Amino acid sequence: MNDSPSRLHHVVFAVARERHDVVGQLFTELGFSFEDINLDEVGLRVLLDWSRGIELISPNPGSTATVAVSVSEFLANHGEGVFTVVVQVPGASQAEDIANRYGSTTRFRQGFEGDGNYLEEIDLSVLGLPLTFLSTNLP
Repeated sequence: MNDSPSRLHHVVFAVARERHDVVGQLFTELGFSFEDINLDEVGLRVLLDWSRGIELISPNPGSTATVAVSVSEFLANHGEGVFTVVVQVPGASQAEDIANRYGSTTRFRQGFEGDGNYLEEIDLSVLGLPLTFLSTNLP
């Protein structure tokens, strides 16, 4: 990992699809401003306010995408709540190597690179904590 400091980036809440709008409205009234994103490739509807540190996710009905299935299972087993805490790190793969030394289990990974931008995201569980390591040059 390089010398850039790691930091808490945002918290991701899993929310039942039928309550996605009302939960989003609650946080909007509290001063959050969301971008509404439908990520068909991972099977999620997302309300995202990166600048204020919150993301609301719900699985698309009937989606069999790995991430959607993971969120659906979380909701079935735990109900709505904190799905993961996103930690921005200089190198997501290097952070995953560290977490592996503590017995982590990777749930999913995604990334892209192009037009001078990059994003690498690794979602895992380590020591019972739901964490996502994020490396990006996006604001």
